[in-house]
Amino acid sequence: MKVSVIGTGYVGLSTATVFAELGNNVVAADIDKDKIDKLNSGIMPIFEPGLKELVERNIKEKRLSFTHDNEEAIVHGEVIFICVGTPPKVNGETDLKYVEAVAKEIAQTMSSYKVIVHKSTVPVETGEKVKEIVKENIKENVDFDVVSNPEFLREGTAIEDTMEPDRIVIGADNQRPAEMMKKLYSPIKAPLIITDIRSAELIKHASNSFLATKISFINAIAQICELSGADVEKVAEGMGYDKRIGKSFLNAGIGYGGFCFPKDVQAFIKIAEQYRYDFQMLKATHNINQEQKQNFVEKVKNTLKEVKDKKIGILGLSFKPNTDDMRFAPSTFIIPELQKQGAKIKAYDPEATEKAKSILNDVEFCNGPYEVCKDSDCLLVLTEWNEFKELDLKKIKSLLKSPIMIDGRNIYNPEDLKKEGFTYISVGREDVV
Repeated sequence: MKVSVIGTGYVGLSTATVFAELGNNVVAADIDKDKIDKLNSGIMPIFEPGLKELVERNIKEKRLSFTHDNEEAIVHGEVIFICVGTPPKVNGETDLKYVEAVAKEIAQTMSSYKVIVHKSTVPVETGEKVKEIVKENIKENVDFDVVSNPEFLREGTAIEDTMEPDRIVIGADNQRPAEMMKKLYSPIKAPLIITDIRSAELIKHASNSFLATKISFINAIAQICELSGADVEKVAEGMGYDKRIGKSFLNAGIGYGGFCFPKDVQAFIKIAEQYRYDFQMLKATHNINQEQKQNFVEKVKNTLKEVKDKKIGILGLSFKPNTDDMRFAPSTFIIPELQKQGAKIKAYDPEATEKAKSILNDVEFCNGPYEVCKDSDCLLVLTEWNEFKELDLKKIKSLLKSPIMIDGRNIYNPEDLKKEGFTYISVGREDVV
């Protein structure tokens, strides 16, 4: 099939690449000319495992091309995916201006039947809004349909999640676009859910908000564990064997980050308010997540006694491993808070350093984890990169001014740190002092 994707962020680029890999003729468009020029030269704008190789292969096989001309993509595609950004407004609502602009451009350009798919995470009733915009701006008497096809990919595993999803959700108002979407997805073996557009839109917000709630729940349990002397990892293990609960998203830490969970939780609270429902559970989810980051700052202050003029080493800046995404990363809150107390920061991340440089000020960015440790008064772990789990603890201890580690991701065994003579503070577990 001829497929077009408007927007080449995490979702758009992964979507375009996978559909090309499945044998479709795909044109991906973005108004950012510099980004498109880089993509056409084989330079990835994001770090995502496996993406670069797939892009290069499909460009070579002439199944995938990139353009900064949206009209070219609109003319090309039988199915057009809208994958532009849906940033939050100041009040937490979703800003749909980019979705609306693309919908208008599609209407003014198309001259044959199109299936217009909004894949970005959007509020319920966005499908109707897109349909109205197209009807109001269409130049010719051309038929079209609007479909909701929410994405469920995770940064760091985006290709795998797109090719081997847990489910495929298609929200359509009639059979014609539903059948076209089924044909497009036919090579992918996954449960296929055909529903109305509003239900499809709500599925995405409900899914992300539930997962965010699960993270905040275990972080609240971690606080109780610290107060009671229990071990949150043992509690989570005991919970996780219950099939009704499951083990995933039960890792206590410094809270969720990234673009999806913080944005989608706030957006869903606003959506509920529009329907006159006070979503108190989600408000608590958001508040606990914010508190968890502040709690970690307090751990650092309480451990060091005096933060002013202390040199603090940071391992990990991205919001999670296997991505360079710094959006809403806990590091972007924790580091400035420590700097307000007079701390001097050294930091290292395997992939996110360049993006971090444009966000974090007055940070000494290092070339490796051991460089971070050298002459630092303590070491903080903010992202659970596998690289950090394999570090030489003896070497770390020899480089630090004081053998103090405060682990926001619980990547180490407290007994191992105790044997090496560290003061080791983690989340929801007994301190090693």
